[in-house]
Amino acid sequence: MNKAIIAIDSFKGCLTSEEAGSAVMEGIKTIFPDCETLLFPIADGGEGMLDILTSATKGKYRTLPAHGPLMELVQGRYGISGDGQTALIEMAAVSGLPLVPEDKRNPMLTTTYGTGELILDALEQGCRHFIVGIGGSATNDAGLGMLQALGFRFLDKRGNLLGTGGRIMSQVASIDTSAVHPALKEARFTIACDVRNPFCGSDGAAYVFASQKGADTKMVKELDTGMQALSRVILSTTGKDISDIPGAGAAGGMGGGFLAFLNAELKPGIRLMLDVLDFGKRITGADLIFTGEGRADRQTVMGKVPSGILEEARKQNIPVIVLAGSIEDAAQMNRAGFQGIFSITPGPVTMEKAMEPEFARENIRRLVTQICSVIHPFATR
Repeated sequence: MNKAIIAIDSFKGCLTSEEAGSAVMEGIKTIFPDCETLLFPIADGGEGMLDILTSATKGKYRTLPAHGPLMELVQGRYGISGDGQTALIEMAAVSGLPLVPEDKRNPMLTTTYGTGELILDALEQGCRHFIVGIGGSATNDAGLGMLQALGFRFLDKRGNLLGTGGRIMSQVASIDTSAVHPALKEARFTIACDVRNPFCGSDGAAYVFASQKGADTKMVKELDTGMQALSRVILSTTGKDISDIPGAGAAGGMGGGFLAFLNAELKPGIRLMLDVLDFGKRITGADLIFTGEGRADRQTVMGKVPSGILEEARKQNIPVIVLAGSIEDAAQMNRAGFQGIFSITPGPVTMEKAMEPEFARENIRRLVTQICSVIHPFATR
């Protein structure tokens, strides 16, 4: 094997994209020491996107206090491009699932308010173009918290001001925009969106993602009911029907909130990343691509990192192998065109053990070494 590409998403809560990729590289070099290997830190709009885009645009970071998913104060961070025009925001930095302890995860309560505070600060810094990655959220509030931080006021049928969290969606009867930050009229938002799910319904935000964020069966139904109701209020208020738009259900409906109120463009996060990295040109002549993520399932083929990598690789007939901590729906992934799907976990282990960074790193290195050992006799003929 002469040239291999590594473009693997982070294993959330365990390894960064670069850490996982470095373990893949070690496995390749064990069997093919002279192989040219290109490692691309990669993200689909969630964890890691901020660092990749800030580096690619020669930007700088800005830090400030902001509110986390449960309205606790956290240290917020976002990037400003080198030309000072574009704010680079990773929603997960202040509204991400890892910020909430497992026993406190509840999308009825969690809010995107902190993400709105980052946007507000960037407006004050003079930014009028925004690239916002909305993967990895702890929320299912349709972006209402973000909008509240920007001056939107959501009222119930009695005219009372509503609080925060997914629980308020079903109560929204009217929307007051009189206090909205005036600079929003000049702002343009590009949303890096990692999935194409609609706002609500059986394939929408609540039914597909809310359980991962701590919702039980009853909460899932309540959240979807709230999103159905909210979509009707949005339609009557703005004239926009966001209920079935692909990507509107991303980040617990955050995509829909951006579409409805901030005239945003939803763009596949992985597509945005690959364009910035000039990925298509740089993989020319590769023999194999390794990609992957912490969990591979039916969502993987719905716009996440591996599907974007596969789409680009197929243009040049380069085989793609997926590495994941856990695997579901493997048959569907094979039908999508992946050459192979492999779990890095060597046998039954507890989740806590599987998530230990050094254990996961060694499992990746070991697995890739084995895969390359199988390839070696054929690659050297």
